[in-house]
Order: sequence, then structure tokens, then C-alpha cells
Amino acid sequence: MGTYLILIIPILLLSMFVQWRFRNKFTKYAETQLSSGLSGKEVAEKMLHDNGIYNVNVMSLEGQLTDHYNPSSLTVNLSTDVYYGRSVAAAAVAAHECGHAVQHAKSYHWLQLRSNMVPIVSISSNLLQWVLLIGVFLIIFKGTPIVLGIGVAGLALVTIFSFITLPVEFDASKRALLWLRNNRNVMQSDEENVQAKDALWWAAMTYVIAALGALANLLYYASMLFGRNRN
Repeated sequence: MGTYLILIIPILLLSMFVQWRFRNKFTKYAETQLSSGLSGKEVAEKMLHDNGIYNVNVMSLEGQLTDHYNPSSLTVNLSTDVYYGRSVAAAAVAAHECGHAVQHAKSYHWLQLRSNMVPIVSISSNLLQWVLLIGVFLIIFKGTPIVLGIGVAGLALVTIFSFITLPVEFDASKRALLWLRNNRNVMQSDEENVQAKDALWWAAMTYVIAALGALANLLYYASMLFGRNRN
């Protein structure tokens, strides 16, 4: 347990800071009106069309921070605040999600790999907590490592998925920021581009922290499985 705490406490503290910073930045930039007056929906449609993509629909979705691109339905799904919003944050998020659509259209290999892993990871994630709990119980009281081994394998898959997500997210932001910088009719000042970059950078940091957290969990359960953390 001591090893686990050494691993996880710094990550938890860093995660709290990153989440606070991320929400603070997005609240600030959501209140910063875009000089062009375009809505998130209009920004998304323009970026898609500028990249020759006409088969992807831009949809409104209830909730906050629910924005995502769905390659199965070919939809860019924007939360209502982003869809209707005319702020720097709305434009940045809309362009980022369209960055995923551009990745899909260009067969970006990391996105393809991530998409292929989604069904397996979804099943693993739903069962993982129980498998690990039963596995820990069996290895402590029965000395049977098989179930925990299955749990560690599932956790390894989730961890790999978390790290594969990183290049996908960073690349989508890179595509979005490049497009925004080259379209002065969307973001009409350098300051707006700097703000968009700042917002997307902090959003990306949340994925980095999630990946580090998954790795810490994997190391802990793996050490238990291989007898390195038994008391």
C-alpha cells in the first residue's frame, strides 16, 4: 500500500490542479467573445468544408464537456454551450473535434488504432473493477493469481488505450490551431489564437494525467500479482 500511495498521491494532487486550471481557463475563454461572431456550429462546418469533408454532420448534444467526434455515425457532437456559443472557447473546442474528423478522413493511424480498441476497452472497463477486487481477494486469501492476472491484463489494455489517446488528442489540437491561425475570418487576432492554444493545451493535460493514473494503477496491481508488494 505504501508504494501505491507514493505513486498515486502526487498524480491525484496534479490531477486536481490540472482539472481546476482546465475549468478555470475554459470558463474564462467561454466568456471571451469571438471577434468574428461565429458560433461553434459555424466554425465546425467551415473547418469541415475547408478540409473537403461534406459527409459529417455537426450536432448539438446536451451536457457540459460532452463534445466528441463519432466516426461510426460521422458526426461532430458539440455540447449546447459550444454549439451555440460565440466565444473563443467554443471555437477552439469545435475546431478540435473537427480535427478528429480530419484525422478520420485522412486515415490517421493512431485514430484508427484507438477506434479499433474502443469495443474491447469498453467491455474491459465495465468488468475490470470487479475482476480486480475478486483477484485481490483470491491472491490474499487463497494464493490464487489467475483472476488477478486477468485483471492486470485488462488494466494493461486500458493503460495502453490511454497512452494511444494522447497522440490522437494532441494531433487534433494541432490541426485545429493551424486551421484557426490560417483563417483570419474565424479568429481575427493573434490574441484569440493564443487563447485558443492555451485552452486546448490544458484540455490535453487532462488526458496526460488520466494516462499517468492508469499507469500507476497498473504498476500497483502488477506488483501485487508478482509478489513485490505483499506484506
